[in-house]
Amino acid sequence: MFLSGHVADKIDLRIYLCFGTLLSGVTTIAFGLGYFFNVHSFAYYAVTQGVAGIVQASGWPAVVACMGNWFGKNKRGFFMGVWTAHSSIGNILGSLVAGAFVEIAWGWSFVIPGLIIGLLSVPIYLFLVPYPECVEVQLPVQHNASDYGSINQQIRDGNSFEESLGTTSSQCNLLIPTKKNSSSFLSALKVPGVIEYSLTLFFSKLVSYTFLFWLPMYIREAGGFDPSSSADLSAVFDLGGILGGIIAGYVSDCTGSSAITCVVMIALSIPTLYLYSVVGFRSLAHCIGLLIPLGLFVNGPYALITTAVSADLGTHLSLSKNSRALATVTGIIDGTGSVGAALGPLLCGLMKPYGWSVIIIMLMVALALAAVLLFRMVANESRQCCFSVEQSLLPSSSSLSNAADA
Repeated sequence: MFLSGHVADKIDLRIYLCFGTLLSGVTTIAFGLGYFFNVHSFAYYAVTQGVAGIVQASGWPAVVACMGNWFGKNKRGFFMGVWTAHSSIGNILGSLVAGAFVEIAWGWSFVIPGLIIGLLSVPIYLFLVPYPECVEVQLPVQHNASDYGSINQQIRDGNSFEESLGTTSSQCNLLIPTKKNSSSFLSALKVPGVIEYSLTLFFSKLVSYTFLFWLPMYIREAGGFDPSSSADLSAVFDLGGILGGIIAGYVSDCTGSSAITCVVMIALSIPTLYLYSVVGFRSLAHCIGLLIPLGLFVNGPYALITTAVSADLGTHLSLSKNSRALATVTGIIDGTGSVGAALGPLLCGLMKPYGWSVIIIMLMVALALAAVLLFRMVANESRQCCFSVEQSLLPSSSSLSNAADA
């Protein structure tokens, strides 16, 4: 993921995504074919999964860069919150497909998604326009008058556009779509907020992916449901995640405070998780009623950080105007989160012999750490918020002059 984002900033995103989706489909199908050909080699599945992880890493930094290229800061959180619902919808469909074939022929659980993602490489190649300048569209203003995270009227109400784009080509070059150069990895890492949000996403994604992989088993063992019903119920968590991404983006747009939004939602997820572990299986209504807000509070910050926050940081004022860093920053943030995504399910497997209560405690600790790591960003946004309020309360220069004339 770290390398993927940097590479995506160097070449045409359309070609990059096309090959990424095609190879993702091939590797996913290859994993499922092991069932039909009675492959029982650990090395085969390990290598296949490793290659699949490499090619699938091409996806997220590139698609966030494409969206960030088309949307300015104004209302970016809401639009990307709606857009990122595709991730949770994919999780839901994946859970349903896996649940449908898990007791019949598990190979189809990989072959069918592989065919879908592989075929999608065709419309990506034919129709994706990754850069507005490819079709001579004016770009929205990418920088605010203040640093990232401040509450600024220009962010909330501004719809201004750059008056001039300079000289741009009417056609996109295949390898170098614009004259902008890719930013260095170190420069992207130095952007204020990248490290904090990366570490927060590490723990947030640790929790999210633990639910993704282990929630069906937890529902089956703790609630006594059959495997198919457990897979269906686990999809409710992702339904809450869809709502969480939209709400987090909308609140972030309205307040201009992404860090505060994330911390509040993460803090609310801790008692919600505890309640779910205590009363979540008293009835089906309890299970569904608590899974939705749990998914909302857990996946809301996750969605906000990996989309709007990454796009904002990738166009930060500290970066050169002639450099591309959007995919690189996204790769750093989501790459760090992916380490947590790999660690979470592993820790869950190691802790499972000690009981589900130990795993719940581990997840609550991870959520607490995710919130604590953003405290510096929260403090900055709080100071900026107070300054903005003070400025709004000060009398305007015109009123002062009128008072002086009187």
